[in-house]
Amino acid sequence: MRLVIARCSVDYIGRLTAHLPMAPRLIMIKADNSVSIHADDRAFKPLNWMNPPCKLKEDGGTWTVTHGKTGEKLVLTMEEILHDFSHELGVDPGLIKDGVEAHLQELLAEHITTLGEGYSLIRREYMTAIGPVDILCRDSGGATVAVEIKRRGEIDGVEQLTRYLELLNRDPLLAPVRGVFAAQEIKPQARVLATDRGIDCVTLDYDALRGIEPENPTLF
Repeated sequence: MRLVIARCSVDYIGRLTAHLPMAPRLIMIKADNSVSIHADDRAFKPLNWMNPPCKLKEDGGTWTVTHGKTGEKLVLTMEEILHDFSHELGVDPGLIKDGVEAHLQELLAEHITTLGEGYSLIRREYMTAIGPVDILCRDSGGATVAVEIKRRGEIDGVEQLTRYLELLNRDPLLAPVRGVFAAQEIKPQARVLATDRGIDCVTLDYDALRGIEPENPTLF
């Protein structure tokens, strides 16, 4: 990571042009060669940036960042460099999120009646020829239910569950199998598609699953 504080102007040349007039700014150059220019506001969002693959060429008071595929450029005109510091951060272990899909699956399997009274678990990670179904269970009437769990429910998740249901319903020992799409947040387009395909949507309350079960799960 290289951090440069400099009084500079910045010109972007590409699909459009943009100009940042001369002012003190923070220039951040990461190990992946990405370059971003920041002001002392706007939270984390840079004023302008170049994603990798790109290359930085320093030629006196002119720094040129060129994108390796598109040829787009950031041209930084340096009036004064106030600070130039580099430090090797090493490999980052990544963000460990609370409430990821695997934990949601574990919690929902433990509290399967969140889906409705009388539900019973068959198994987690029920394997099929195209991958594992997150949860396979039975409803109060004994019918088989396949549950796909996402942290954020989008159209791709509904499509994935649709493929599982098509395959599971070919098994005479399981059919008929209906689907439940469960997530902490479900996008409106995903709800529409799920409803059109006869799939129920359940919004999961992660805190409730960890503590007190909700009496009335949200079904759409």
